[in-house]
Amino acid sequence: QVQLVESGGGLVQPGGSLRLSCASSGFTFSNYAMSWYRQAPGKERELVAVIISAGGYTNYADSVKGRFTISRDNAKNTVYLQMNSLKPEDTGVYYCNAKRWTILYWGQGTQVTVSS
Repeated sequence: QVQLVESGGGLVQPGGSLRLSCASSGFTFSNYAMSWYRQAPGKERELVAVIISAGGYTNYADSVKGRFTISRDNAKNTVYLQMNSLKPEDTGVYYCNAKRWTILYWGQGTQVTVSS
């Protein structure tokens, strides 16, 4: 019943931009912190950005700070990741995550490839 569906990934040149979306259903979205993770080929999954349930407070991995922006629209049950000035090292599968206390939900992931 719980669903997190990512979209917006694709192929982009270095320096380009992408906007990822994660549409959710089956739980009370406004009670959950939302985050984006990514996993590059041959590497472990890493936290990219997080936003608290009410919004307003965000945190980012040092590698993306100043380039990526996480936001949420509780009326639409959707979280976004705006990615600017993309680099080849940003390549990977990006996953949407919802968390409340010990409860975790994951999306299926969307591929982002940054290459010239």
